This record gives sequence, C-alpha cells and structure tokens, in this order.
Amino acid sequence: GVSKYAADALGDVVYAQLPEPGDDIELGGEVGALESVKAASEVYSPVSGKILEKNDQVEDGPALINQSPEGEGWLYKLELTNPDEVLKLMKTEDYEKYLGTLADD
Repeated sequence: GVSKYAADALGDVVYAQLPEPGDDIELGGEVGALESVKAASEVYSPVSGKILEKNDQVEDGPALINQSPEGEGWLYKLELTNPDEVLKLMKTEDYEKYLGTLADD
C-alpha cells in the first residue's frame, strides 16, 4: 500500500489500477497507477516478486486508500523472489524521522 503521508499528499484518490495475480514484478518496476483530484502517479514496487492477490475493494472504491492507507487500503500481496531486498527497506522509525525533515522545508 501507500503510507498515510503519501495518501495525504495525493489527495482524494479517484482511480486505482493494480497489478494482476500472477504478474511478476521487479524491484523499482511500475506495478500500477493512482489518480487523484490533484495528480496521477505511478506505483513502483519496493521489492521483486509474484503478485498473489490484489485488493479489488481498492479498485472498486479507491477512496479506501485515503480512508485507511496503511490498513484496509492495501494494494496487493506478493510472494518475494528475493527476500534480501526487504533488508534494504526503510524501517518505520527511520521513515517517520525522514518525514520530519520534510516538514522543515
């Protein structure tokens, strides 16, 4: 899914295109798109894997991303093809600290 910060920055999401189950995705590859009243944005994968499930509720009602970005508004589930990629992801505490530096701009 997307973080609360990202959902807030996008504004009201009005369209979501998600990858299909069975799709193979690569680290940094485009896996979908989100459109809001403010902008359109591609969704990029932070890891490589095979899509197991997509959240049909998000495609049917994309506002769910704004209502619960880190909960019910999840985008897709995948099986990792390179589990070590997860080790390179930012931890929650580090992400929150990073966001704190943006507020100062």
